[in-house]
Amino acid sequence: MSATHMNPADLMAPPVTKTIQQRSLMIGLVFAVIAVAGAFVRPDEFFRGYLLAYMDWLGVTLGSMAILMIRHLTGGGWGVVIRRVLGAAMRCLPLMAFLFVPILFGLPRLYVWARPLDSITDKHLQSHLQEITKSYLSVHGFVIRAAIYLAIWNLLSFLLTKWSREQDQPGARDNSPRFKAVSGPGLILYAFTVSFAAIDWVMSIDPSWISTIYGLLILIGQLLSAMCFAVVVERILARYKPMSVWLRPSFVHDHGKWMLTFVMVWAYFSFSQWLIIWAGNLPEEITWYIRRLHGGWGGVGLLLALFHFAVPFIMLLSRSFKRDIGRLVWLAVGLLVMRWVDLLWIIEPNYSQTLSVTWADFVVSIAVGGIWLWFFFRNLNSLPLLSIYDPDAHEVLEPAHE
Repeated sequence: MSATHMNPADLMAPPVTKTIQQRSLMIGLVFAVIAVAGAFVRPDEFFRGYLLAYMDWLGVTLGSMAILMIRHLTGGGWGVVIRRVLGAAMRCLPLMAFLFVPILFGLPRLYVWARPLDSITDKHLQSHLQEITKSYLSVHGFVIRAAIYLAIWNLLSFLLTKWSREQDQPGARDNSPRFKAVSGPGLILYAFTVSFAAIDWVMSIDPSWISTIYGLLILIGQLLSAMCFAVVVERILARYKPMSVWLRPSFVHDHGKWMLTFVMVWAYFSFSQWLIIWAGNLPEEITWYIRRLHGGWGGVGLLLALFHFAVPFIMLLSRSFKRDIGRLVWLAVGLLVMRWVDLLWIIEPNYSQTLSVTWADFVVSIAVGGIWLWFFFRNLNSLPLLSIYDPDAHEVLEPAHE
């Protein structure tokens, strides 16, 4: 089927997405009201839960942008069929920039380095903070760097979106060279900015601990979250036209292979960090793992080892499983939950010696998620699901040869 014989209206997302959009906003607002009320009663728990929710949904947003840039560099029908899904998630970056503001109000509650030094009773930590706050960790530097990260991400999103919109018009130019010219440096910028953002926003909760692979752990988690989210959305869309016509088992198979890759890389990075730090057995490094292996947190770590790696790894080895969107979607949902649990395991033990999951961890995540999904489906409904004047559209429109 050629682009000239297609009606652009037939390429829009099905009406069910608008229903999901409305319900997501309703749920998000209800839970946001509860979260704001709880913030006045238990502000410490609120801000910890907010940081968890923010990092979780930011991961889907940035991971989608990174996978989109990978697709522009590598090509392939697997990326064409979910390109507008990834783009809609990427275009949530302005929302994420706005949602970053509450974190600024909670800096003293989240980060010990943002508090007055004379309020810290640990003399060793106080001495360490005197040095590190002068050279790097300061409220002023934190805000400036965050503004730089968000500006770079939004600029990349703007360029990729602008050129993608152009390909919805008849006679559109081939923007593939532009996409490649931005995506190569863009992926490098993404890796650097995400790594430094991970250090600023999460690792600095415990300023006495460092890990050189920490940023890569957050990065690979974002890529996994984004691919899993794309699989969930394509499963929803696959019940309706036009996605029901386009989505082939071979494309689903490729998405499953990407999930397998990200699961394996996450496990490799996680084990490498643990092995190097544990073998070094340095007090300033090993304490991070001691906190997460005792007081009930060890059970959460075991849960991650099983359901963030072992079980998904075994299931994704099956070719038939990876080609069945009806089965793959359930694993994608499970991995999205495990991504939340992983961030919980990373963030919460900094504030509690024993296993502690507060009301805010759930309520704020649902509130932010509801608002994020409303914005996502709004973006998804604003453009056709396929750029039919894109030179790569034939990879989806041509009959499959399975």
